[in-house]
Formats: sequence, structure tokens, C-alpha cells
Amino acid sequence: MSIPKISREYRLPQTGSTSNLTLKEVPIVPPKAQEVLIKVRAVSLQYRDLMVAVGKYPLGFKENVIPGSDMAGEIVALGSELSDGKWKVGDRVCANFALEHLHGPPTPETVKTALGAPIDGVLREYIAVPAHSLVSVPEHLSFEEASTLPCAGLTAYNALLGLAPLKGGDIILVQGTGGVSIFALQLGVASGAQVIVTSSSDEKLEIAKKLGATHTINYKKTPNWDEEVMKFTGGRGVDHVVEVGGPGTMSKSLKSIRFGGYIHVIGFVAGQGDLSDAFGNILGRSACVRGLLVGSVSQFEDMNRLIVSSKIHPVVDKVFGFEETKAAYDYLESQKHVGKVVIKVA
Repeated sequence: MSIPKISREYRLPQTGSTSNLTLKEVPIVPPKAQEVLIKVRAVSLQYRDLMVAVGKYPLGFKENVIPGSDMAGEIVALGSELSDGKWKVGDRVCANFALEHLHGPPTPETVKTALGAPIDGVLREYIAVPAHSLVSVPEHLSFEEASTLPCAGLTAYNALLGLAPLKGGDIILVQGTGGVSIFALQLGVASGAQVIVTSSSDEKLEIAKKLGATHTINYKKTPNWDEEVMKFTGGRGVDHVVEVGGPGTMSKSLKSIRFGGYIHVIGFVAGQGDLSDAFGNILGRSACVRGLLVGSVSQFEDMNRLIVSSKIHPVVDKVFGFEETKAAYDYLESQKHVGKVVIKVA
């Protein structure tokens, strides 16, 4: 594959609105000795990308950042010291969310290498990354599907199969039908768990049922959904909660968990809420509440083995063109999607 001299990339010269996304042309820089140059084929968007764009991402971001953390692409050039044969031109790959998070829990150092906030991200046509940050794309996935794996897929995997791996027959509570939640549903079903899904949309809940959800709850129609969860589980509670709502849903999550169960805190899309009873419920139910910052390269490789063996296809709701990136952000913000919103980089 011939490599052009010029690439295009999106930047955020200022925050406050997704309309500030600016497309620029820049020279392509050859990869360093231990890097590979990747032709980006697809980028998937996260709620985090919206928060960076409007300047409200709580973990911070660099000025004039290239947004985006999740991509799939094709190696087009190798650094001068990459002669071990592990990677070759033409390989289909993803880069890990945090380039230096290779194994174990995150550290202050690995957190600083997270794409699309503390360092420039993937919303561009070409990117050079360290070879040790790469994971192969499963053969049965398209670039668009594979682009959803680095953040949404790996976060769900780390939640359910990381610190305290779920067991067949466990019951999982999944909030909503966004990217992480749908992956949690798919991975849970593939691992033999029962999965309860909440949403404000009956239409979205029907999709969740088709993906294997055991029980669904419309939280608009059933505001006290924690009571419905306890009823479904015979008063026992669920083994795992994939908590994407944050303070706005945490109180009900704590009332839904079994004694000694796990709440995996991933996001804060539900906004603020009353947490005055949280400590008492954590202590009283002997609950384990765990914050997650995606996962490591080794976990990514483990996840891909499960995806391959179970022939899981990520749910891609809609694909936009590279020039339609602002429209893709707007669609993500509308919350009309189920699964992932993806940008195809031609």
C-alpha cells in the first residue's frame, strides 16, 4: 500500500460544543523505531468523546486535542526495530485505549497514555502507535465492528470477567442499551449468565431481548426498578451491576445487588443523584463497588478469544462518513442509538 504524504485529522481548538470539531490537513510522520503506522479504517464514538468536546470530561484533556479513543485499522509501515515478525504490513489491528496499559490494574503512568484526552486520539486517517499497544482484529469482524472493542467492549469484559469473573447462572443488571451495556449483555449471555436490561424505550428493550436478555424493565414505566429486580431474583438480588448511570442510579443499584455482589462503576450518564444512603447500603449488603478505567492489552487479547469462540458481532447502530463526524456526534448525543455509533474513515 502506498502511503500519502498528507493526512487529515479532527481537532478541538476549543471546547464547549461539538461544532468546534475542525478538520485539518497535516504531514504524515513516519513511525518511530518501536512504532507502527496504521491506516485508520473506522472509529467508534464514546460518551467520553462528547464530554471532551463540551469541556466537561472530569479526568481532563490536553488543549487542541485530536479526539477519539477507539479505532480499527491496517498496518501500513513498521518502525526500524520491529524485526521480530510479530506484526507485518497488512495486519488488521486495534490499539489499546491506554497505549501503555499492558497488564494488571491501571497506574498513574498508564492513565496518562489514554487516547483522545491526555494524548491525541484516533479521529484521523493515519496514526503511529507503539507496537506493544496492538491487538489483532478477530477475523470474523469488519473494521467498523472491531472499532467498538477498545473501550466499550473491553470495559464490559473487565467488569464481568476481570477482578471477579462471573459464573454460569449468575444474574447481571445492565443499565441502558449504549455501547458498554450492549457488550455486557452479549458477553454475559456468551458466558452463561442471565441478564436484566433497563431502558426508557420499549423498542430498545425488544432489541435487547433478541440479543438474549432474560428480563427487561422500562424504568420510565417502572420508576422503582430496583424493586422489580428484587422481585425477578426472588429477593436475592443480582450478582453484578454494570453501573453506567453514576450518581443518578447508584442508590437503586445498591438496592438491587445481592449480599457480597459487585457494582462496576463505568460512567455517569444519568447525572446527579442522592447518595446519602450509599455508604449504609454498601456496608449493609457487603457490596464491592469498583471503578473501571477500561482494561489492559492482555485483557483485550483474552476478550478477543471469547469473541472469536462465541462468534460475537458487536452491535453497530449507524455508520457515518469521515466528513460526517459532527453528525455522528449529534446522533450519539441524541441517545437514539442501540450499541455503537461508528465513523468510517475512507
